[in-house]
Amino acid sequence: MQESDPQSGIEAPQKLSDTDQAKVNAFLARGVNAVERKPFKPLFLIFLLIVVVAGFSLLSQGIAQWAEIY
Repeated sequence: MQESDPQSGIEAPQKLSDTDQAKVNAFLARGVNAVERKPFKPLFLIFLLIVVVAGFSLLSQGIAQWAEIY
């Protein structure tokens, strides 16, 4: 069985047997892999990290002033 490459139109040999491909498809259709997720956004994660670190810094400065360390 041959699969065609839609971009080049060239027939490519199938890399897996039909049984192996069925096993791969079954694995991808269950468990963690079955859930559709939003794309990962690293900029949001960096922004969240900056906000959390800044928040803890301000909290520690406030506690230090409240305890009259500074």
